[in-house]
Amino acid sequence: MNPVASLQDALVRWGRSSLASVLAWWQVLHLGAEIIVLALMPSSYRHAAVRRDVLEHIYRATAPLMTWFLVLSALASLVLIRIVVATAMSYGLSQYALEVLVRTLVLELIPLYAALFVAVRFSMPAAQQVRRQLAEWRSADGVPGHQELLRGVLLPRALGSVFSVLLLAALSCLIALVLTYFNVYGFSPWGLPGYTRSVGAVFSPAVSLIFVLKTLFFSLAVAFVPMASSAQPDADGAYARRSDMSEFARLLSVILLLEVVSLMGNYY
Repeated sequence: MNPVASLQDALVRWGRSSLASVLAWWQVLHLGAEIIVLALMPSSYRHAAVRRDVLEHIYRATAPLMTWFLVLSALASLVLIRIVVATAMSYGLSQYALEVLVRTLVLELIPLYAALFVAVRFSMPAAQQVRRQLAEWRSADGVPGHQELLRGVLLPRALGSVFSVLLLAALSCLIALVLTYFNVYGFSPWGLPGYTRSVGAVFSPAVSLIFVLKTLFFSLAVAFVPMASSAQPDADGAYARRSDMSEFARLLSVILLLEVVSLMGNYY
């Protein structure tokens, strides 16, 4: 085998794979931007059917997930709080336990696993459902127009994912802060002024802005990456089912990139 020809073939395959990956990400960004624009336009909700679909998917994305997620989040938060408080007390660093808990649990962990929970339980299954529906339409009457696909199919599911991530993250942060107070100060109300002062010191304007933006971008990633990927046809124009692991890996790479950027903003 000619080594030069083999190297050339490998470079050609790598170039084609890289170009396909770049085009796929560009399509995801483009379709996500279109959904954002539609979501911000009041005319998108002019029809009663669209409003009904949006409310229905917000309910589907939030109500069935809320109970189990909040229970699991409270249990995980309680375990982590006890570990941090006990460890800090054993080393005589109990004055730093509260700040560590707020920074690790509220600022970093809760938005991350809220986004992953919504992605696994709602966003990715909904994207696979959209892909099956597009495959059925293609084999029957044909795929609907681009604007009809955006307004009637992708927009309600994307808004449901965004709302679910924001609501679950907010409620989980509130529960974690309450559990932190009870574990540090007990049921006495006298620790409330010092507790609010310590938490407020952590949530500086810059940290609060980064926290809000990170949670928002997490919700947008969970909403748009699977939905935009589901609307992309294959090379032959079909809508075959895609691997859940590859789709999850794509979403996870975006979420981890956002997490790294937020960490750089908070600590560098």
